[in-house]
Amino acid sequence: MHHDAVAAPQTQSGAQSLGAIAAKKGLLFGAAAGPVIDKDVGYRELYTSQTKIITTDVALKMGTIAPQAGALRFEAGDRLLQFCASNKIPMRGHCLIWNDWVPQWIKSMSVDERRKFFDSYIDQVVSRYAGKLHSWDIVNEPFWPGHKAPGGYRLGPWYDAFGTDYIKRAFQRAGQVDKTSKFVLNEAQTERDDDVGRTSRAGMLHLIDELQHAGVRLDAVGLQGHLQPRYPHDPQRFLEFVHALAERKIDIYITEFDVRDDTFPDDVAARDKVIAETGEKFLNSVLQVPAVKAVITWQLSDHYSFYKGIALQKDPTTQRLPRPLPYDADMQKKPLWFAMARALENAKRG
Repeated sequence: MHHDAVAAPQTQSGAQSLGAIAAKKGLLFGAAAGPVIDKDVGYRELYTSQTKIITTDVALKMGTIAPQAGALRFEAGDRLLQFCASNKIPMRGHCLIWNDWVPQWIKSMSVDERRKFFDSYIDQVVSRYAGKLHSWDIVNEPFWPGHKAPGGYRLGPWYDAFGTDYIKRAFQRAGQVDKTSKFVLNEAQTERDDDVGRTSRAGMLHLIDELQHAGVRLDAVGLQGHLQPRYPHDPQRFLEFVHALAERKIDIYITEFDVRDDTFPDDVAARDKVIAETGEKFLNSVLQVPAVKAVITWQLSDHYSFYKGIALQKDPTTQRLPRPLPYDADMQKKPLWFAMARALENAKRG
């Protein structure tokens, strides 16, 4: 099957890298990387050839660094940093504080113990990587309206310990240790034009105003960009939100871009076409805003997408594997790659 036939007409950038195309517009293109790049040489080459920034996938999450009591475990983070440094690719830290994926032993602590742990964890982790990262997702996904908390906040062990103040506390604490990384507030769901998405947008704007009013250093907002066509999306209203962020004088990164395809046709060519159209439309829209400085995919190949894991968990025998990313399982460019190349080439800058 000829994927390129679907992607025609190709842009001039057929042979180039997304990283190089983006760089011409002053944009950073990159991807999240997991430990698999140590083992899969072909996949590793996609990162060295295509990306100009790499996000830690699980390497710097609390579940990796502090899976149980005792010394913090930095092997995975250190190894990825070494890979990035040796290839001269800046690294983004993801994520320092998140109310999800917190190991059970931490959840079981008393509130007082958890507060102490929160502070010392931030001090240790941030000081280890201070001066070595491009940026840090200091707080990830502060909102989840499904929890029914006031303001749509996500509940969890840190919210329990500090209320919404955990957010400001994390930024301030990290800022005492790291003066050079860009500090980012990262959020999912804002692409959705439903109650969840709209509550998250309003919450983010309100939270950013509070942080700025308190003098907290906030360099950028991360909008994950996990596009989920199962939910409504209104490009115009989303763009208004992106403009509202830009007006707050912060940079905007699209931090975890991919296109969920479970509502699309089974036929691979037809599915790839609509995945590419969905991604291109979204990027064309947000890249009109000069404050958008980076587009980062969540992995590069379908073979390593977290959506594949979800699909196999649901049905281990499924033949219909997700195709959310610019490269297929054989590391070949898909229509989404060419769509992204065009969107990056067409980006409007200041």
